[in-house]
Amino acid sequence: MKVSFPLTLKVSLWLLANMLLLTAAAIAFYVSQFGVGWKSLTHGALGERLQSIGDSIATDLNTEPEGVRPAILRSRSTKYGADFYLFANTGPQVAGDPVELPAAVRAELNKGQRLGGRGPEGPGPRGPRARPPRGEGPPEGRPPFDDRGPPDSKRKKEGPPPGERPPPEARGTDGRFIIHSTSPDATWIGLRVPIPNEYGQRTAGTVIIRASSVFAVGRLLHAGPWLAIAVSAFLLSVLFWLPLVGSITRALRRLSGATERIAEGEFETRVELRRRDELGHLGHSVNRMAERLDTLVNGQKRFLGDVAHELGSPLGRLQVATEILETRADPSLRENIADVREEVEHMATLVNELLAFTKAGLRPRDTDLTAVALDPLVQEALAREQGTDRVNVSVPAELTARADAALLSRAVGNLIRNALRYTAPTDAIRVTATRDGTHVSLVVEDDGPGVPPEALARLGEPFYRPETARTRESGGAGLGLAIVRSSVAACGGEVIFSNRTPHGFRAELRLPLANSKALSS
Repeated sequence: MKVSFPLTLKVSLWLLANMLLLTAAAIAFYVSQFGVGWKSLTHGALGERLQSIGDSIATDLNTEPEGVRPAILRSRSTKYGADFYLFANTGPQVAGDPVELPAAVRAELNKGQRLGGRGPEGPGPRGPRARPPRGEGPPEGRPPFDDRGPPDSKRKKEGPPPGERPPPEARGTDGRFIIHSTSPDATWIGLRVPIPNEYGQRTAGTVIIRASSVFAVGRLLHAGPWLAIAVSAFLLSVLFWLPLVGSITRALRRLSGATERIAEGEFETRVELRRRDELGHLGHSVNRMAERLDTLVNGQKRFLGDVAHELGSPLGRLQVATEILETRADPSLRENIADVREEVEHMATLVNELLAFTKAGLRPRDTDLTAVALDPLVQEALAREQGTDRVNVSVPAELTARADAALLSRAVGNLIRNALRYTAPTDAIRVTATRDGTHVSLVVEDDGPGVPPEALARLGEPFYRPETARTRESGGAGLGLAIVRSSVAACGGEVIFSNRTPHGFRAELRLPLANSKALSS
C-alpha cells in the first residue's frame, strides 16, 4: 500500500530540517569563535581580535619615538578605514587629530581606573594607592601614572618581549568597550593599552577608534569570514530547498499549461504527474475533468451533427415542395407561400451551419494538414460570398500556411460574410496576410461599428450573438464565428477577435507556416 504524503507535511518537514541545520551551523560557529557562556560575549574571539589591534599599536608606541605616534595612528586609520586616537585613562588626549568624545565614551574612559588610570583612590593589584598631593613631584624613582616600580631604561628601549601581551595593570584594566553615539552618528571602540609617559614608564591608556559606517566596523572585526559563513548558509538553504520547490513549481507549471489547453478545447490533453500528494490528486482530477468534457462536448457535437443530417433530407424535400406549390398555387396565395419558402430556406441554412460546425469540431486529431496557398483561397472565398467589389485584398502570392484547405476556406468565407453583413456599403473591408516568424497571420478587418467590448470574450461560442446582431435581417444562427474557431483549431491555429480604434472589427487567424517540404509538395 502506497503511503500518501500531504504537501503541507512535506513543506513543514523540509522547513524544520532547514531551520535545524542552520541553527546547528550557527551554534557551532559561535562556540568556535567566542567560546561558551555569558562571558563569551565580551571575552571571546571577537574581543581578542579587537585587542590585537590595540596591542600592535601599543608595541609601536613603546618602541618608536614620541614624534612618530601620529604616523602610527594614521597608518591604522588607512588600514582599517576608521579614525584612531590615543588617550590617557585620566582623560587627556595623547595622540591623533583633536576630537571631542561623547559623554558616554568619556565616562567609560575614566571609569574604574587605578592610580594613573582608574581614579584617585582606585585599588591596584598591590592594594590601595593615593595620588601624590598637588604640586608635589613624583617620589624619587617613581614617575607619575606608574604602577610598575622604578624606571627601567632597558625595558623602555627594548619594549615588551615579542609576542608577550602586557599585563592587565599596564593597560589600566583588562577590558574593552563599544559604544554607539547618535551625535555624531558613529561607533566608538575603546581598547586598553599601555603607553609610555614622559618618564619612560608604561602607564594605562586607551586607543579610541571611531567607525563611521557599518563597513568600517566589519573591517575592524574582520567580518570577512562571517560574511562567507552567511553566504554559504544562504546558498546551502537554496540548494536544500531547491529540489522541493522545483518539483512543486514544475508540477504547477504542467497543471497550468494543461488547464489552459483544455480551456481552448483540447480535451485530449492529459497531465503526467507521478506524485502522491495534493498536486498528484489535482492532476488526476484534471485528467478526469478533461475526459468528461471530451465525452460531453463531442457527444453534444455528434448529436447536433446527427440531428442536422437527419433534418437535411426532409428539409430538402420541403424546399422542392414549396417551390412546386408556389408555381401552381393561386396568385393570391403566392405571397404566403413565399414566406413559407423563406422560412424553409432559413432552416436549411441553419442545418448546413450545424453540419459544418460539427464536422469542424469532430475532425480526427491526426488529420494530415497540407500546405495551402492563401491568395487563391481568399479569392475563392470572396467569389463565393460575392464580395470581390467591396473587399480590398493584400495577400502575398508565395505565402503558404499549413492547414486543411476546406476548413480554412469556410473560416475565411464566414469572416468575409460577417464583414459584408454588419458593415455599411461605404465601409472598407480588408483582408491581409503576413508572415510572423514560424506562423502566418491572416487578418480580416472592417471599419464597421464593431461589437460591444463585453461581447469579445464570448465570440466564437456556439449560438452566441451580440445583442446588436439579433435581428432577423442581419443576424444569423450564432454559429458563424463558432465554425471559424473550430475550423482554425482543427488546423492547429488560433483566432483572436478584437475591436479596432476608433471603430471597426478585426479577426486574426494565426496558422502554422508551411515548411519548404510542404511547399514543394
